[in-house]
Amino acid sequence: MLTVHHLNNSRSQRVLWLLEELGLPYEIRRYERDGKTMLAPPELKAVHPLGKSPVITDGAATLAETGAIVETICEAYAGGRLRPAAGTEERLRWTYWMHYAEGSAMPPLLMKLVFTALPQRAPGLIRGLVKAVSNSALKGFVDPQLTSHFDHWEAELGRSAWFAGEAFSAADVMMSFPIEAAADRAGALEGRPRLAAFLQAIHARPAYQAALAKGGPYAYA
Repeated sequence: MLTVHHLNNSRSQRVLWLLEELGLPYEIRRYERDGKTMLAPPELKAVHPLGKSPVITDGAATLAETGAIVETICEAYAGGRLRPAAGTEERLRWTYWMHYAEGSAMPPLLMKLVFTALPQRAPGLIRGLVKAVSNSALKGFVDPQLTSHFDHWEAELGRSAWFAGEAFSAADVMMSFPIEAAADRAGALEGRPRLAAFLQAIHARPAYQAALAKGGPYAYA
């Protein structure tokens, strides 16, 4: 049976949601972030050398990285569900968004988080300097990059109901976390009604609600 090594308020919530959408049996092993550092506990390093989540185990196999996990589950257990047919335009879009979600969308969101938090964590004597540098990086690079990404998402949802076409798919599961994080950290929904509707639609799905019930509190829902 699949085991999901689930860290609270993390990307692993998507894996639980995917499994609920597919109706697959699985077990959850829970891990809690450190209350001060918000880092994963050291116990996760016993599962995977990087000590991060999500990680799944399936028999003797251990697999990390959300995109790899989602693609593997779709290939091995989905029976053609949540993935468009090969050779179609929808499949090309699906592949793009599956990789884009972590490869392109998350880095500027992480930079937003880091540069926003840095001044608060800097020693008092240099806090002003750190704040000035952080604000310069945010205004000059990070925020414009994020605006481009947010507009890209909004435009894509104008092409079809979901990211890979008219049918809900695993690409929407992958894109959920960047959009949730962007709404929480960077005001992504302002002036973007399609993104707001997307979040409302996924949060209303029974499988999403079931994953929340099993995974525990999730700050971005």
